[in-house]
Amino acid sequence: MPQSGPTGSPLIHPVIVPRADHNISRTNISENALKVLYRLKNAGYEAYLVGGGVRDLLLGREPKDFDVATDASPEQVEKEFRNCRLIGRRFRLAHVRFGDEIIEVATFRSSGAADTGEPDEDADRAHDGGTGRILRDNIYGTVEEDAERRDFSVNALYYDIRDFSVRDYVDGLPDLRDGVLRLIGDPEVRYREDPVRMLRAVRFAVKLGFRMHPGTEAPIDRLGELLGHVPPARMFEEILKLFMYGFGEQAFEALRHHGLFGQLFPRTERALATEEEGFPRVFIAKALASTDSRVQQELPVTPAFLFAALLWEPVRQIAAGLEAQGVHPSEALRRAADEVVEEQVKRVSLPRRFSTPMTEIFTLQPRFTQRQGKRPQRLMEHPRFRAAYDFLVLRAEAGEADMELAQWWTQLQAGEAVAPPPAQPGAGGGRRRRRRRGGRGRRRGGGDASGAGQEPG
Repeated sequence: MPQSGPTGSPLIHPVIVPRADHNISRTNISENALKVLYRLKNAGYEAYLVGGGVRDLLLGREPKDFDVATDASPEQVEKEFRNCRLIGRRFRLAHVRFGDEIIEVATFRSSGAADTGEPDEDADRAHDGGTGRILRDNIYGTVEEDAERRDFSVNALYYDIRDFSVRDYVDGLPDLRDGVLRLIGDPEVRYREDPVRMLRAVRFAVKLGFRMHPGTEAPIDRLGELLGHVPPARMFEEILKLFMYGFGEQAFEALRHHGLFGQLFPRTERALATEEEGFPRVFIAKALASTDSRVQQELPVTPAFLFAALLWEPVRQIAAGLEAQGVHPSEALRRAADEVVEEQVKRVSLPRRFSTPMTEIFTLQPRFTQRQGKRPQRLMEHPRFRAAYDFLVLRAEAGEADMELAQWWTQLQAGEAVAPPPAQPGAGGGRRRRRRRGGRGRRRGGGDASGAGQEPG
């Protein structure tokens, strides 16, 4: 009979890869992460580097952050580090701060513990509550159980500071070598535990360039509706992870392929299902490709611009209907944005600090067509001008706005000579003055009044 651990589950015997047989070097590990690992080890605790940091080091990539797993309780970790703060409610995590860097330290969890990757109460509720999510109490466990409760096999690799080996409890190393993303355990059960795992599967697959294991991929199409039960605030954070780290265009295509995008942005998905003059709508893909390019060039990107791109299609469709009823274009866009945001925040929250500039990006679009007199200069002085201009350029590249208009504004900003703007319908060079009858405005002596009615200059 197989041996059992403290909770009755079978013991897992790891594959141990000695230092000579893997490529992880301490020179590539954060100095502060090493301080945490060594101090816990010297205090008599088990301590491992774990998760995406180990995965990325083995892939030869630079990790974004470093996480530590240990058998020390959060309170014991806190005693070892004066610069430590405990977060979370039911399952507590230790954050050890070194200036701007935070090393997250988690106590081993039982294999029966739900793991959402989020250190808050949403990760730790203990019952279903009618939402389709299977949730269990979080309890501490062993390193073997900790490996089992993680999401994907390639994220369940442990770097042991005691002998610098890598420990694999769930066949993560073969998956890493083969470029396969595999969910640990029964995929349907794991997705029901935490539906956000479906988004994480898409994100890691496109980020790493891996293919999903067939068993991991198969349930997603029919379980996607479970995302409707995830708190909107948590979904906002997941959207940023999907679209603001340099692989947003691929993530967008993958989400649509698996039927998940419509669960996140239902009104946008309905808009995308229609064609425009016989052509598919390509604006979002172009906007995300532009965002990816900016990330790769280490240029700033903002959630306001991202959500402007993601919500533009339904906003402009609604605004077009309002304009047909006689509403001014900018006011139509404002009303449309309010309507779309009101519905959208039921799925994905959008803080006002982002929704307000997003709406300004929309409402400035009609002003780009107003190129007479001092209007261009006044528009360029608007604090949201640059974002709105970038938005206009994307619209032109997608064939939605006039490319000549975008190029005119590009030249104006560069200080180049610009062609006189074409007269707008009905403009006629300005408001015409009404000819006076008699009085001061009448020429004495009955001479010719050829100059009447024209404005100076």
